[in-house]
Amino acid sequence: MNWRRMAGLDTLEQEYAYSSSDTTGYTSAKKIPEKWVATTCGYCSVGCGIEVGVKDGKAVAARPLTSHPVNRGKLCPKGLSEHYVIDADNRLRYPLLRKGSKLMRVGWEEALEAMVERFRSTQAKYGPDSLGVLSTGQLVTEEFYALGKLVQLGFGTKNYDGNTTLCMASAVSGYKQSFGSDGPPGAYEDLEQADVILLVGANIADNHPILCQYLDGNPRKTLIVADPRVSKTAMMADLHLPLKPRSDLALINGIAHILIRHGLIDRDYIARHTSGFDELARFLEAYAPSRVAEITGLSEELLYKTAFLYGRAKAGFIGWTMGVNHSTLGAATVSALCNLSLLTGNIGRAGAAPFSITGQCNAMGTREAGFTSSMPGYRKFDAASDREELAKLWNIDESRLPVKRGLAYPDIVEAAVGKRIRAMWIIATNPLVSFPNQDVLRQALSNLEFLVVQDGYHPTPTTELADLVLPAAIWGEKEGTYTNSERRVSKVNKAVEPPGEARSDIDIFLAVAEKLGCRKELFGGWSTVEDAFNEWACVSKGRLCDYSGLTYRSLVSKGPTQWPCRAGEEPTPRLYADGKFPTADGRAKLICADWQPFPEQPTAAHPFVLNTGRTVEHWHTRTKTREVPILERLSPRAWLEMNPRDAGQLGLRSHDRVDVISQRGRVRGVELRLTEIIAPGQVFMPFHFFETNVNEVTQSAFDPISREPNYKQCAVRVERTARPGAAWQ
Repeated sequence: MNWRRMAGLDTLEQEYAYSSSDTTGYTSAKKIPEKWVATTCGYCSVGCGIEVGVKDGKAVAARPLTSHPVNRGKLCPKGLSEHYVIDADNRLRYPLLRKGSKLMRVGWEEALEAMVERFRSTQAKYGPDSLGVLSTGQLVTEEFYALGKLVQLGFGTKNYDGNTTLCMASAVSGYKQSFGSDGPPGAYEDLEQADVILLVGANIADNHPILCQYLDGNPRKTLIVADPRVSKTAMMADLHLPLKPRSDLALINGIAHILIRHGLIDRDYIARHTSGFDELARFLEAYAPSRVAEITGLSEELLYKTAFLYGRAKAGFIGWTMGVNHSTLGAATVSALCNLSLLTGNIGRAGAAPFSITGQCNAMGTREAGFTSSMPGYRKFDAASDREELAKLWNIDESRLPVKRGLAYPDIVEAAVGKRIRAMWIIATNPLVSFPNQDVLRQALSNLEFLVVQDGYHPTPTTELADLVLPAAIWGEKEGTYTNSERRVSKVNKAVEPPGEARSDIDIFLAVAEKLGCRKELFGGWSTVEDAFNEWACVSKGRLCDYSGLTYRSLVSKGPTQWPCRAGEEPTPRLYADGKFPTADGRAKLICADWQPFPEQPTAAHPFVLNTGRTVEHWHTRTKTREVPILERLSPRAWLEMNPRDAGQLGLRSHDRVDVISQRGRVRGVELRLTEIIAPGQVFMPFHFFETNVNEVTQSAFDPISREPNYKQCAVRVERTARPGAAWQ
């Protein structure tokens, strides 16, 4: 109780005082920093430069880092308010160990002893692979590199995967099928230099808004957007292709059919740099415009117009995000998109690339160094030469390296359902919001004998179920590097100290290694995070993702830098400019990928096709952004978009509260929005909101190659919520 305030003596003059400075202008006095710390944004994969303003040891402001080459002095709403996530009320400050039914505060020594003892005893009883580890896309690369070694070599379990499988695995698998390796071939500047840009399932205006300035900087472009929904990006397009849900693979094959039939291909490039053309040409005969029009719902005229625009482009750019990846045919669709680039020679040139726009801030870092879907440096598990090389670099016996990948994310969950995995370590991710078909995940977690969750926040739906919760430092509180979608490595810097006893993730990993007795062997000579970077740069030398020419000093003096950056050479802005690919014969592979309907078709009982996605104000499961007042006020709750014609047939009105029901579950009390943005027979709902979690109704359907979930299409019905007011409670 503030008696001075109650007596009228405290007028909050200091709280609401305003002042002016050279860097901030006229603003709240408490938000004028003593210093600015340059770093890289910790949200999406665009990789914007940002400065954090610090006063009295706290982050009080954020602004664009004007010298950064990516964002050019701009930030999206999340970036402009990112400093709020650091000092949130629900920051996790101390280790918590479950004793009886309650999580109790303990010291680090007790926490780590319990973790290692329980993991080791579980593995002794059920085998080394009875431990599963689920990571994230938001650690720094140095932490991913350390974690991979700790899990695969320290704990000796292969069953380790990252949250990137829920968003980027199909892009990874598609690149590997077509080019022989992961790695986006292009650069952001290609968006400014292409004369035709085809975006498929990529709503960058909401998901990667800073990239829109590259489009705006290209007045010569023709922008084509393929999306079932009239997204904000579709509204920017010169040509919008409102295709039926999950018909994108048929569309792409149809475009390729027209390109070949009308000679709009680069036969010289195909002959010199690809294999499989004759087989692909025969396969594509089945994708005549009449059939593709029937599958996609697009007119033949629109198909021809799209194919001719792309085929006649001097520099054609193709970009995609989750609209392609979130599918049982995601990897196949990515390879089909790569086919278009290869058929026309639109790769390795300015403005010409098949470009996956990555999801999380450092999903690329874990793909390169994380030891999940491949060994560090894009090395292959099943390649003896790769294992031998890596074993020599690490001075270990080659037999300790796995000869095949362990279980992927959804398969780790299924293994826990089947009680083959008995203990789990979840790091900086919140699957009790983000994983599809939540009932399956809840069953999996209930079967575990010990669950450790490492996070910067508590409570979250996932930390509340943990047996042990480890407090981790977050963005703004630690040092390292991120790699963005265009393979640009940027420095991440510490602005403030983490709260309470929270530690950086790499410090936690090294402390666990100490308890395991493997720190000296696996991390010998490491005393700083820079030591981890230097070792990773050495391990990457000679690989496609070569960091050997990068140092912390160069990232400061020369700025954020794209790989490959070989020692003594300039960085390479684009891959495959020489037409040589990391395959056995040096050629890219043209892939035959057949379209199939999505797995759960609408029925009389569930007549709508549900699409899920994001909104610009929030990030993933809202663990961070719901703690940012301005973002939460802008978008405080989930909603369901429905076409007015469908609503009329159901007797529903805009702002009614409705339930969304599938065969698996029900989401109650969602606000209804009527809009022509969504086509009849379809509905759309954002996935950020745990209070009304759309993943209660999504399905357990996964890409057979990438293991990425099919979040985007499932059959649902919509009913008025039975109890008024349920949505607002």
